[in-house]
Amino acid sequence: MGYGYDYYGGFAPYVSVAERRKRAARKLEQLRKKGHAPRPVEIEGRAIVTTFWGKAWCSHLESFADFANRLPRGRTYVRNGSVIDLQIAKGEVRALVSGSEIYEATVRVAQLPAARWARARKESSGRIGSVVELLAGKLSGGVMEVLCHREKGLFPSAREISMTCSCPDGVWLCKHLAAVLYGVGARLDHAPDLLFTLRGVDGADLVADAGKAGGIAATSTTGGALGDERLAEIFGIDLEAKPPRPARLASPARAKVRPTGSSKRAKGRKKKRRGAPTRREVP
Repeated sequence: MGYGYDYYGGFAPYVSVAERRKRAARKLEQLRKKGHAPRPVEIEGRAIVTTFWGKAWCSHLESFADFANRLPRGRTYVRNGSVIDLQIAKGEVRALVSGSEIYEATVRVAQLPAARWARARKESSGRIGSVVELLAGKLSGGVMEVLCHREKGLFPSAREISMTCSCPDGVWLCKHLAAVLYGVGARLDHAPDLLFTLRGVDGADLVADAGKAGGIAATSTTGGALGDERLAEIFGIDLEAKPPRPARLASPARAKVRPTGSSKRAKGRKKKRRGAPTRREVP
């Protein structure tokens, strides 16, 4: 049997992934009997996040120097299904993480300041067409840069985040909390509206402001979705996957029109005149 280091100075028995899953299953069954509906984080494949909002969340966290060195410890945990329950509410994320034991992890996020939300709404006004566009990330680059701005956007700064975990690890960001933070990104892949819930604001306000400004009709033709390359520039890091660029359609003005009817005959006459001599020589 292997052993893992216990931060109280001793050593705790190593628990295999299979055993952790058994313990997690028992814990979840207990919760269900008590009327609690657990929501585990389930990752398919190697990519923890695959859509715009999930990538933006993880990129934002990884851009903080204090987080960058400790977040990787949570990737394996979230990939192997150790986050067995994750609930996102206003200003708070509560989770259960399966390790040597079942640990309770809590991430608290300050509510988005009213002035910051008002500014984001004002700068986005007239450039958001629908809630569907908003949640899909299919917005103009200008709008997304406002919403994803490190200091002025929706994402919390490091000082707006506080975390606790019931594990014996004495560091402020243990692997269980790191797994929870990545788990939030994975959850935003499927329910991006939870970011607005977490920050205590209503994303529909952005669309309502666009309607008042009369900008809904023009939104879909200005900008397009903010791609991974631009996202990487905003947060100053490299993203793993680069989506293929859509093929460019030929402009109607450049389309070739084949001459028909009289226009063909006229073109033929022009060629004939061009090749004929200007004066016949009489022998």
